[in-house]
Amino acid sequence: MLELHDPVVSLMRQVGCDVVMPRYRNLAADEVSEKAADDFVTIADKESELRLAEGLAAILPEAGIIGEEACAADPAILDRAGEGLNWIIDPIDGTGNFASGNPPFGIMIALSDGGTTLAGWILDPLTGRLCHAMLGGGSHIDGEKVRARESGQALPIAALAVYFMTGEERADIQARAKDRFTLVDIPRCAAEQYPRLVLGQNDVSVFARTLPWDHAAGTLFLNEAGGCCQRLDGSAYRVGDTRRGLLGASSPRLWDQAADILIRQG
Repeated sequence: MLELHDPVVSLMRQVGCDVVMPRYRNLAADEVSEKAADDFVTIADKESELRLAEGLAAILPEAGIIGEEACAADPAILDRAGEGLNWIIDPIDGTGNFASGNPPFGIMIALSDGGTTLAGWILDPLTGRLCHAMLGGGSHIDGEKVRARESGQALPIAALAVYFMTGEERADIQARAKDRFTLVDIPRCAAEQYPRLVLGQNDVSVFARTLPWDHAAGTLFLNEAGGCCQRLDGSAYRVGDTRRGLLGASSPRLWDQAADILIRQG
């Protein structure tokens, strides 16, 4: 697995430099469209995915490719996400931010086998920050091993991604969280949210939609750093599992505390 790291990072940085950043704040109106309500795609997403898919196929030809934009064009591709060895690609995470000319956004790559995430990489093309993790090998930021840390605030800091919830679900979780957490805005970018949970900037985050390109790399990164990211019932996140709902926290203690407040109470 270690032998994959340098080629994957080199590819991500090259695509960020050649494809993503030249389009940042430089998109024509006809180069941005909506795949669904509040779900954007740009020409940079499509070009980035093509370059990443080509490069990853060369690095590990025996692995399949599960890309966000390919799945948007052919949803049947996602059906095999939990089967066998697969590269999982988010060519630009936080496309809405990218399209509006604002940070954060990132490139996310994961390698999974039979639903288990083996490795994950998260690149911020603006700052160059690279987060990566390998199963059983810990988590790293810019080559330095990191451990997740709590913010230390009296009321844990929570960023709740409620925009893909139903109105009833949104009202329920916001009522539960009131006066129990310090609520902060979400970055609308999993490539930024997961590092925030490791770096002590946020303590808790809830995600409704759990597509593999958004969460395979991030859940591994948080868990390998000593944090905790699990399904709402406490089971592990697995690629190919189509259920909704994830709870992430900067420590197992905070995960249990958040679950008691946000999920388990009647």
